[in-house]
Amino acid sequence: MLAKYIQDANTDYRRIRQRIPLGPLRTEADYNRAVTVLDEIVDEIGQQETHPLADLAETLSLFIEAYEDAHVPFSDSSASEILRTLMEEHALKQSDLSEIGSQGVVSEILSGKRDLNVRQITQLAARFGVSPALFMPVPKKPIKRPSSRTRVASRR
Repeated sequence: MLAKYIQDANTDYRRIRQRIPLGPLRTEADYNRAVTVLDEIVDEIGQQETHPLADLAETLSLFIEAYEDAHVPFSDSSASEILRTLMEEHALKQSDLSEIGSQGVVSEILSGKRDLNVRQITQLAARFGVSPALFMPVPKKPIKRPSSRTRVASRR
């Protein structure tokens, strides 16, 4: 009985994979297809976290993020530099990003005078089909956690 379920799952999975790159992204074509599919899913579900396709969107995001971590050279760039690059790649002007604020707000973000907030990061990640982590600042120093001895001593 279990063998039949696995066989059916294999058939269904192969059919889904023909339409959706549901697995590790190995090529730029796979990556571009995943981003396109994710954009379409996000357009369909909007902000509905309980939508039946929300888990699929999250799964695709993880595969996209893994590909970007391995292949996209943004690691040392600031959020404003990344945003500027994405705007250039998509031929966008400041006024095209009204979902994150007025043209003045976008200008302040691009100049580094203002940081992106969580809502703006979420909107940009969805718009460009990238991981929100791409826009998160990288801590300059590692966070030091107290050792277990320090925590025990502080409780006494």
